[in-house]
Amino acid sequence: MQAQNHSIKSWAKADRPREKLLSKSPMHLSDAELLSILLVTGYSKQTALDIARDLLARCANNLFELGRMSAYDLMKIKGIGYAKAVTITAALELGRRRQTARVMEQPVVSGSADVANHLRQLYQDHHQEVFVVLFLNRANMIRHQEVISLGGIAGTVADPRIIMKKAIEQEASSLILSHNHPSGNLKPSRADEDLTQRIAQAARLLDIRVIDHIIVSQQGYFSFADEGLL
Repeated sequence: MQAQNHSIKSWAKADRPREKLLSKSPMHLSDAELLSILLVTGYSKQTALDIARDLLARCANNLFELGRMSAYDLMKIKGIGYAKAVTITAALELGRRRQTARVMEQPVVSGSADVANHLRQLYQDHHQEVFVVLFLNRANMIRHQEVISLGGIAGTVADPRIIMKKAIEQEASSLILSHNHPSGNLKPSRADEDLTQRIAQAARLLDIRVIDHIIVSQQGYFSFADEGLL
């Protein structure tokens, strides 16, 4: 009977995702039920839960693949319009930021792994290259993090002058450079190496040290410092 009724409001309260979340906990809900709460409503032929199941089926029930979908990808699913797509995209981004919040709270950057994991969580799902700089004080504490440039699938360009200006504004003593490789390949290109050296040379003139350049992708990370390239 419930399978034929396209309104969740007609379901028993114990079966409705929102009521179920409040009476139990989010842990008791399936991925589809959690998504249906974000969708809020369905349409004449499908409930929000039906649409959520269709969406998950589209990404092989893999939340990692769901996280890689853009708002425009989401809008290709019948029943998901502009508002619903934006809501889901925002929720996924909040999840990423929550996962990465801990590294920003740590008092001192102790190695490439902590920073790399933080950056991977934030940027590995992007389909375009993103160039990010972490600005550190003398105690190796992260004072600020900023996206310097967005590029295409093949690359991005970061202007050393912009980075130095930001470093002075943040009173940074050292920098960690980073960008992602949407292709998954972690090997730095010749352009990556040249840009790293140009930024490092510019920083030295201001008594600022570039302590690492980290490339991240779904496959892991590559650290210039760990590989002796800085």
